Amino acid sequence: MVFSRRITEHLLVWKNNSNRKPLVIRGARQVGKTTVIEEFAKTYKYHIFLNLEKPTDISFFNDKAEVRTIIESLFLANNISIDEIGDTILFIDEIQESPAAIHILRYFYEEYPKLHVLAAGSLLEFAIKKVPSFPVGRIEYMYLHPLNFSEYLDAVHHKEALEQLNQIPVKSFAHNVLLDLFNTYAIIGGMPEAVKIYLEKDSFTGLPKVYESIWSTYQNDVEKYSTNSTERNVIKHIMSIAHLYMDRRVRFQNFGNSNYRSREVKEAMQKLNDARIIQLIYPTTDVEVPVKTDIKKSPRLQLLDSRLANYALGIQADMIGLKDLSTAYKGAVIPILITQELISLNTIRDKKPHSYERLKKSS
Repeated sequence: MVFSRRITEHLLVWKNNSNRKPLVIRGARQVGKTTVIEEFAKTYKYHIFLNLEKPTDISFFNDKAEVRTIIESLFLANNISIDEIGDTILFIDEIQESPAAIHILRYFYEEYPKLHVLAAGSLLEFAIKKVPSFPVGRIEYMYLHPLNFSEYLDAVHHKEALEQLNQIPVKSFAHNVLLDLFNTYAIIGGMPEAVKIYLEKDSFTGLPKVYESIWSTYQNDVEKYSTNSTERNVIKHIMSIAHLYMDRRVRFQNFGNSNYRSREVKEAMQKLNDARIIQLIYPTTDVEVPVKTDIKKSPRLQLLDSRLANYALGIQADMIGLKDLSTAYKGAVIPILITQELISLNTIRDKKPHSYERLKKSS
């Protein structure tokens, strides 16, 4: 089951740009990066797919071969004439597994500009640190997030609701229908696997297993984020209780009634932020542009998908049939959902919204 994603429009623009650079799609695990690119690759005559978690695929980059040798080997292995390079897409999945592959992107751009090179990585921020010469200025980025509400409506084939949603203002007769659909979306979430299971079973019953599997995968990745046992323990602690603190700003010192120091918690949260599992939303006091982030103030936590938080909190059953989501979990569900929607609109830029804080309570 393939969902239409907003990022595809930007991929087509990239494809038709004569000055395009190798493109890296960034996003957390399981938000649909591979599926989107595989579907987009169908617009090409030829395609070469590599998954660098496979030994046979990563071997193309392991022997420090020149880019020409790599290209010739790939085209030979896929039975494609090198003369067809302009009609070929090279997709390198899980590129974070090979710093050498990240490094070689610059040479794809410099020596084979006609080749369409796409890469995807979920833990790229950590792999970049291992690259001796990162190709700054020679690659482009796009960002993929869980399905937003518009993408969800398209996934459930509710074209009329999607059309009404795009009306400004939304017509009064459409409001209740859209609200019911949004409430259902708030329960299901935007993770592609969760939407797929819901559509196949037309029921919420299969969703808890999906959320448990996704969150367990993120927890198992802790080894990849951490550099020592203390940091590993701090990250595990944060992931085990972060959902309990999404209705307030948090302090790093002794977070979650722990004995961990401010610096330890802050560094661990920053790694989870880099992995796009937990986002740190810092406040601003500005009421005019430019809006400046105040990183000296305590941030608010935003999980990758708010329904993962709902599952961890055990409030999904309570949300079924709830007409007013502003009453769910002390009013915290709505701002979490809105923040997630705003983040999902940032396909070209890695930009997060701000939370607002008044300078004084009376201001």
